[in-house]
Amino acid sequence: MTVNTSLNSPDDVGNVRKKNVAIILDAAKKEFVTFGFKGASIKRIAERANIPRANIHYYFANKDELYKVLLTDIVTTWNKNFDSFTDCDDPKVALSSYIRSKVKYSMEDPEGSRIFASEIIHGADALESYLSTDFILWLEQKVKVINTWIKNGLMDDINPYHLLFLIWGATQHYADFNVQVVAALDVKQLSEEHFESIVQSITHIVLKGCGISSN
Repeated sequence: MTVNTSLNSPDDVGNVRKKNVAIILDAAKKEFVTFGFKGASIKRIAERANIPRANIHYYFANKDELYKVLLTDIVTTWNKNFDSFTDCDDPKVALSSYIRSKVKYSMEDPEGSRIFASEIIHGADALESYLSTDFILWLEQKVKVINTWIKNGLMDDINPYHLLFLIWGATQHYADFNVQVVAALDVKQLSEEHFESIVQSITHIVLKGCGISSN
């Protein structure tokens, strides 16, 4: 596969850059989940992407920058389906949609979840800036929405932080501990039927725990 760095119109440049960065991030994800940050190498990432190493440095100064961009991309993908909800929305719809999207990403992109989990477990040095800025801003906005739902009598008076922690832990479990899950269910891999069962179970438990009818 060849990464195209030629420049044409501004739209072409943007599209080419987006495509090339996606190719590199996909290869980097496989490398980092296999070897971790310290063990990963730009050389192997280039080989996985089937591109010259120099093409990676065209977009990323070094391994550290590539890793941080990958982590940001993972988090952005996780959060985007909950970003559009406001305190005017129905909490049942909002929370159900968020749970479904989180389980979906755990099933479709388990590598991303494992990379993020590993970074957090090892101290989150690469996420230090994000955790003290964008993350806090995003979290406080969601907590404000949930508190408004509570104030308006749309759900029980629960701690919004622990609600979000519960959803994150429950949904990401199916990626981070997939080996344990399939062993417990005595299957080789999780199917679409498993996906629906997971979504329905977690959604029911969360909504019921929040005093929201699931009917």
